[in-house]
Amino acid sequence: MTEVPVRLLIADDHPVVRDGIRGMFTGDPGFEVLGEAGDGAQAVDLARVLDPDVILMDLRMPRMDGVSAIKELARLGVRARVLVLTTYDTDKDVLPAVEAGATGYLLKDTSRDELVRAVRAAARGEAVLSPSVATRLLGQVRAPADPLSARELEVLRLIADGATNREAAARLFISEATVKSHVLHIYAKLGVNDRAAAVAVAFRRGLLSTDKD
Repeated sequence: MTEVPVRLLIADDHPVVRDGIRGMFTGDPGFEVLGEAGDGAQAVDLARVLDPDVILMDLRMPRMDGVSAIKELARLGVRARVLVLTTYDTDKDVLPAVEAGATGYLLKDTSRDELVRAVRAAARGEAVLSPSVATRLLGQVRAPADPLSARELEVLRLIADGATNREAAARLFISEATVKSHVLHIYAKLGVNDRAAAVAVAFRRGLLSTDKD
């Protein structure tokens, strides 16, 4: 029986990188590179038209970044598995990508053989993580290294209720500058960049409850 090739879409803002990735799969009958995208928005558009099995997605791209693209693909119901292929393995890069729905997360120093195996696994729906990324995620699951303080949790609850920094300061009898400082610490500890993401992550981790007193 002839093997059905895995259909690929490559999304990276650097043409040289796209060429290199394409070259890894060209000539291998087990793969078919359908196209290339230079940013997340183009990746979403091409995925809807080309229907790839796997999208190799960079994270930091112009116009629409990789995490935003992953979220948009999920919202649109695109069936493709997303395998992140990036240079970055910090918490603020890894966690949002995985939470957005990435099937795997690899670094660009991955060998050709490892990448080929990862793409095949991703096409089967299997999670694929580089060792450093797996270590970070396990660390988060086992015990967050820097839990929120009691005051930070109070600020986070007010944020979830829609309070502004000024309103939170009035409620807690502290300065607005102090609230801003707490908010920045919350962002850093949760690995997010805005209020909506902080609240979403907090609910997922059980730091906030939907129950009303």
